[in-house]
Parts: sequence; C-alpha cells; structure tokens
Amino acid sequence: MAHQIQLTLTPEEAANSEIYIPKFAKKAGINVDDIVKFQITSKSIDARKPPVKVNMNAKLYTDIKDHDYIIEPFAAKDVSKASEAIIVGAGPAGLFAALTFIEQGIKPVIIERGKRVGERKRDVAAISTKHYVDPDSNYAFGEGGAGTFSDGKLYTRSKKRGDIRRIYELLYLHGAQEEILYESQPHIGSDVLAQVVVNIRQTILDAGGTILFQQRVTDLITEGEQVTGVKLSDGRTMAAAAVVLATGHSARDVYEMLQKRGVMLEAKGFALGVRLEHPQELINQIQYHSNEPDPHLPPASYKLVKQVDDRGVYSFCMCPGGFIVPAATANDQLVVNGMSPSKRNGTYANSGMVVELRTEDIPNAEEDPLAGIRYQEQLEKMAFMNGGQGQVAPAQGMADFVNNRVSADMPENSYFPGLISSPMHFWLPEHVSSRLKIAFKAFGKKMRGFLTNDALVIGLESRTSSPVRIYRDKEALTSFPYDGLYPTGEGAGYAGGIVSSGLDGVRVARKIAETM
Repeated sequence: MAHQIQLTLTPEEAANSEIYIPKFAKKAGINVDDIVKFQITSKSIDARKPPVKVNMNAKLYTDIKDHDYIIEPFAAKDVSKASEAIIVGAGPAGLFAALTFIEQGIKPVIIERGKRVGERKRDVAAISTKHYVDPDSNYAFGEGGAGTFSDGKLYTRSKKRGDIRRIYELLYLHGAQEEILYESQPHIGSDVLAQVVVNIRQTILDAGGTILFQQRVTDLITEGEQVTGVKLSDGRTMAAAAVVLATGHSARDVYEMLQKRGVMLEAKGFALGVRLEHPQELINQIQYHSNEPDPHLPPASYKLVKQVDDRGVYSFCMCPGGFIVPAATANDQLVVNGMSPSKRNGTYANSGMVVELRTEDIPNAEEDPLAGIRYQEQLEKMAFMNGGQGQVAPAQGMADFVNNRVSADMPENSYFPGLISSPMHFWLPEHVSSRLKIAFKAFGKKMRGFLTNDALVIGLESRTSSPVRIYRDKEALTSFPYDGLYPTGEGAGYAGGIVSSGLDGVRVARKIAETM
C-alpha cells in the first residue's frame, strides 16, 4: 500500500531522516518497520515569517509492488549506421536533441565551436588569471554551453512545453543529485554539472553519435529552399536531412550568417543591468529573520521584482554562496555572470539585477533585426572601457549607486579578475540606471538591510537572453524561407535556461523524427 503524506517540519527535523521518517510513519498510521520504500516527492522552505519551516511531501510504501514511480533508464539505440541529423551547438538544447535522436534511432552529429569540458576549464581560468578571452572557448562557448559553468538552476516557467520530469531524470541518470527530483527550486551546481555534461557526451558517443569540437559552422548548404547541410570552418562540408540550430544566444556570427542567407529574423526584447553581490551572511539574516546562523538551513536566496515606469526590474539567476565570473566572448568586451557550486558554500550571494527592455528601447530595432546585438556590443565595450586593465570590472557600492556617489573603495568580493571603482550611475543608459535606483530603494524597504554599501553593483549583465528570434513555423518548427533548418533553444529565442532549452531541443528532435 502507498501513503501520500505532507508534513511541516523544523529545519532540524527536515535535515535528519531518523527524525522525519518516524513522523511520516506516525501520521500514516503505520510502523516504521513496515516501510519498504520512502520517497520524498517535494520539499520547500517557508521563510515568509519566523520561525522558518520546511514543507515536505513523501510517499511511503508498505509493499514494493505498489511502488508506482520508477525512473526509466535511458533507452539508447545503436545509431552508428543510422540516418544522420546535424546539431549545431552542444548546449542544453543540442545535447537533449541528441539524446532524443538516439531514442528515435537517428544518429546525431554535433558540431561545437568550443572545446571539451576539461580543456574549457583551463580557458575560463585564463580569463581571470591572464585576462585573455578565447573567442571560441569561454563561459558562453564550449561543451555544455553557457550552462556548464553556471549554478545549474533547473526551475522553469515553461511547464506546458513538455516532460520536465524526464529532463530531471536524464540529468540524474547522468550524475546529478537525487534532490533535483523533488526540491522546489532544484539546482545541480557548477562543480557537478560539468561532469554531468561529460557523462552525456559519453552516452552519445557510446550509442554511435558523433561530436566535432572546435569547429564553427560558417554557412548553410542549400538546394532551392531546402537546407541540406553545413560548411565548417576547416573547409569541410557535411550533409544531412535536417540541421538543428542550437547555438545559444552569444553566437553573433551565426546570426550575421543567417541574415545574409535571408533567414527571417526579428529583434526581440531582453533584459539589461548589473550583477549585485552581498555577503551571504547578510542575506541569511534578512531572509531567515535571525542573526544566528542555522546549520540546518541552506544559504538563503531571494527573488525580487518591481514595476518601474512600465518596465519590469527583477532579480535574475540568483546564486547563493556563489561568485561572479567574467563572461565576455571577446577581449574588448566586459560581461559578468554568476555561478555557484552544488553546496553553495561561498562567502557571497549574487544575482543579476536587470531592467526589461522592449524593442522600442533598442535603437534601430524596427529596421535591423540584429539591433539588439549591436546595442549589447556597444554597452559591453563601454563597460570594458570603464573597467580596469583586461577583465577588471567596473563596480560601485549599492548605496552609492542609488545616491549618485563615486565609491571610495571596494569591499572584499568574489570577482577574481578584480574590480575598479566606477560611476556606473553615470555611464549606464539612463533608462536602465534610473529604474534600477528606484527598484533598489523599494527592495531595501522590503528587505531591511538589503540597500547597503556592503553590497556591490558590478557591470555589465547583458547576456540574459537572446535579443534575436529566428522565425520558425509553429507546426513544422522549420525556419523561413528554408525547410530542413530547425532553430531551437535560447539562441533561437524560444527558451531561456537549461530546462526550457532542453525541452525545446527534445520537441524539435521529435518533430524531425516524424519526417525521417
């Protein structure tokens, strides 16, 4: 027999199975010794008011035959001699498209401009230590895409687009923690996610798929209105019945190529702002309503949003116990992003703090589909010029930013390349900085102690999502005017983040399988 039980527990109770399992058994009216399987189905923290509570749901089985949920293993087929489909990009959309092709008996051929995870780690380290950005191997490009060295957040708002649970299961089967199957806000962590990506690669190769690293796609091969393959940076050509375009939102050369090829593109809004970093201890005190740390609670997070002058201002990619990294894809740009390890045990908490931009806020967006990219580049170069040598980033105390003051010094922080005091309130676009200031004041009232010079505003957070959408037919999922080209994921403008990109890759791969 299966019992579905919900309990509200203290953090200490929720951290110890020897405490919470007997409590569940008691509420179910059974003996602990009769439980043959205990399965947590959801877990969330309620910190809206003190004391902090943990809501936990679980299934208790007294007969293993009643166990109604079993994770199905990945059903790999030998596709070494099967028909091929090309996937451009080895980020979440590309990798999950590849796994889906294998399940469908199609051979995936992945073309990735960057390097394998191991080599890529050395290149991202060099950005901080040598201030050199390899344009093809960095925090945006390489095996696993931009998500590889991210926090590995898995929650998404796209709950109607596909089987989210199966995305979680496949990540778990490739080495992610079991907790991602039931946590309300699951995350993998940058230290674990890299190995998960390596394991997915091995699954693809073992099934007979192909992965080509350090190869750019420089052009499409077409016959009339049909895409039949791609040209590579080493001069080779590759043919396939379908080409999945899963390049991510930073492959600006690909957008340029598509525009020259006459592929229908449109400018779309994105969000622009800064990275905001606080001491994690301060965020814990604010969110958990206590100056005394609780060892049974995880590092606290926050989610903030404020409408200012008809534009949303909100926290983005919040990383408890994390650190800020240099995420530019060229040496004359400065972009920052956040990441955190699985334990989230760092000294600082950071998040993007961004302002919604609509197409009317982007110069020339009505005439040029790539106007958003050009606007990003302009501001990233401005951030570079206002930084220090190399990837030293411009920064300002949060309270100083709000009050239009230049910060005299920089407190300790997580950004390894270094920070330099800069009047960000002055050189950020006024329609961004003015809204940030109003929102910061509102957030400071909502979270007492949040608005402080112990927090740093660091620039520039500009790669929040694609500023371009590649048109695709709603039913066939192909581009226009070409058949056989399937835009997918965040770079195509149809997803945002690991899970929604993975779901979109699955959807496109299944559609292609119907035609092959």
